[in-house]
Amino acid sequence: MNVVDSSGWLAYFADEPEAKYFSKQLCATSTLIVPTISIYEVFKVVLRESTENEALQAVAAMQKGLVVDLTASLAMSASKLSITHKLPMADSIILATANEHKATLWTMDSDFKDIKGVKYFAKK
Repeated sequence: MNVVDSSGWLAYFADEPEAKYFSKQLCATSTLIVPTISIYEVFKVVLRESTENEALQAVAAMQKGLVVDLTASLAMSASKLSITHKLPMADSIILATANEHKATLWTMDSDFKDIKGVKYFAKK
């Protein structure tokens, strides 16, 4: 199972060189977990930088994976991870979602660097 952080989705949608790190996971929708907070982040950025239609298309692509809502249990797990790893709220929710589904988290976000179960790629 795989979770791709918003940074990976955005690189993929913008066809940035770093998209190569995430393409395989994003195309394997049967093993793709998508936290709802990632939908929020990606929709917001694409909407700000493009059109609502493109933002809706991005979300439609994201919804091909298994979308996981934020539950009370997941929120509490995220809170613990936030304290342990000094992560912002969205990042801790994404990591908690990956952990709950025993998924690898793929990202370019340096907040996740050196966390077990994370595949981190530095943005160039």
